[in-house]
Amino acid sequence: MDIREPVIERKDILFLEDEHFTKENVCIVSGAGTGIGRATAVAAAANGLTVVGLDFNEEEGRKTKGLAEEMGGRMVFVKTDLTKDDDIVNAVGEAARNGSIKYLANIAGIQHIDSIENFPMEKFDYMQRLMVRAPFYLSKLSIPHIKKSGDGTGAIGNMASVHAHICTLNKPSYNIAKFALRALAQSISAEGGGKIRGFTVSTGFVKTALTLKQIPAQAEQRGITHDEVVRDVMMGFSRVKDMMDPIDVANLFIMGFSRFGRYLVGGDLLFDGGMVLTYAERKKE
Repeated sequence: MDIREPVIERKDILFLEDEHFTKENVCIVSGAGTGIGRATAVAAAANGLTVVGLDFNEEEGRKTKGLAEEMGGRMVFVKTDLTKDDDIVNAVGEAARNGSIKYLANIAGIQHIDSIENFPMEKFDYMQRLMVRAPFYLSKLSIPHIKKSGDGTGAIGNMASVHAHICTLNKPSYNIAKFALRALAQSISAEGGGKIRGFTVSTGFVKTALTLKQIPAQAEQRGITHDEVVRDVMMGFSRVKDMMDPIDVANLFIMGFSRFGRYLVGGDLLFDGGMVLTYAERKKE
């Protein structure tokens, strides 16, 4: 199998007509340098929004900006360390200078595999700061801008996971963060009065660089092929045996932000190939 991150092609982007999808309106995307963040930034820009992409990796962030522009969109890249409050404040300020903030996609995240008893607390703290505190702070700073935008409507989407529904072994900090992002989306919606919506997107494994680089090591360790790693190890609990492309996930954010997501208020878009809803069944087999 091809273990490179898929190329984003125009034909794979979901294009929706929405009166708010204009260059005057801003969509902030964290983790825009690679993977799902990159795909979401490109898809939002292609749909006519001004994207302000945040990432600590300037080189990759600039590549995303180039891809967005190739699609005919507009993107501003802001180098941002999401574990630093000053960087977050600067990022939202820069977004506001480029238009009217309407949307926020909290996507940046990392993984660390270890049991609770062996989990390094410095790694736990870093993950919670990056994946819980930063989305909360970005939301806190963005909401006043959304309220001041046009009709005062907007949406904040958080990248959750099947791990916001079920907890698997040796991923305690990741599990906790993803459950927290669902709670954040519901809290935003509870306060949003139907005008500012929060929602989450939950998927299983996605063809990102972070995931794909695990395949050769898993294959060597287990003495199996790359295809077998994906089908039997990574996708073992999924009823669909191939991973999603990043753009597939990005399209869910576009739908959630659009007028077609009007009733997505605190809800979760669970697109996981059946992993969560058939997990208990598989465990009994």
